[in-house]
Amino acid sequence: MTANAQATPQADQDRRQKLELNKLQKRLRREVGQVIADFSMIEAGDKVMCCLSGGKDSYAMLDILLNLQKSAPVDFELIAVNLDQKQPGFPEEVLPGYLASMGIEYHIIEKDTYSIVKDKVPEGKTTCGLCSRLRRGILYNFAEEHGVTKIALGHHRDDLLETLFLNMFYGGKLKSMPPVLHSDDGRNTVIRPLAYAREKDIARYAALREFPIIPCNLCGSQENLQRQVIKDMFQSWDKQHPGRLETMFRALCNVEPSHLADPELYDFKEGKRLGGRRQAVVQSAEPAPDFERLDVLNI
Repeated sequence: MTANAQATPQADQDRRQKLELNKLQKRLRREVGQVIADFSMIEAGDKVMCCLSGGKDSYAMLDILLNLQKSAPVDFELIAVNLDQKQPGFPEEVLPGYLASMGIEYHIIEKDTYSIVKDKVPEGKTTCGLCSRLRRGILYNFAEEHGVTKIALGHHRDDLLETLFLNMFYGGKLKSMPPVLHSDDGRNTVIRPLAYAREKDIARYAALREFPIIPCNLCGSQENLQRQVIKDMFQSWDKQHPGRLETMFRALCNVEPSHLADPELYDFKEGKRLGGRRQAVVQSAEPAPDFERLDVLNI
């Protein structure tokens, strides 16, 4: 009786967690499937490169895409790529071990961008901008060399909203991260399969799936980054005003150019829409000259 009584609570907890995991997986599958359909993200014959950082978002993205691949109406290829930036203490064995267990083709690119960032960015300044630009250039060049047609990044709905506010507050621009971004020269196409997914759902899913999360020690200690300020604001809104973030995201998907004030987006004299400005995928791995400003590029 005692043994059974002790086993029951654990069995109940395991059952509840399994049900929660199944529910979250179905929700994320539905959201990823919907955004792929809405933006024609993945097409027959695509070779999709999933960029893995070791964080919860990229793990979840790869996991859901592998799941969807099994029942997708079109055939496409998935490969996983991680850029080892040679940060001190980075557990080099974690991702290869995990990816080998998944049976997916993977590549580990070793480039010492950590030393470049530490050399170029003054102590206490934001490292994320330069770090991300170097990382993007390396990954995009790798994609072209290996016949990749789509580059999948793990940005989620909250990232899109945070970037919108960052650009408004600090950049003087009304822009975010698009679910799909094409380069002007046709070399690269970036997709964000988690664009409809909430960060809190991804975080819980990652915990239930027990992904081997690798923290980013280079930028994780910079607690006063502007993005963290926006993130804290959103978390407060989500608690005090449930549904506000959902409404904000719907607004991001429902833009009326004639009711803004950009003459390159809307011809107010003739009363018709124009093409507006295009943001191309950045190709170069070379650092930009200004390292002290906040970098909130489209990608």
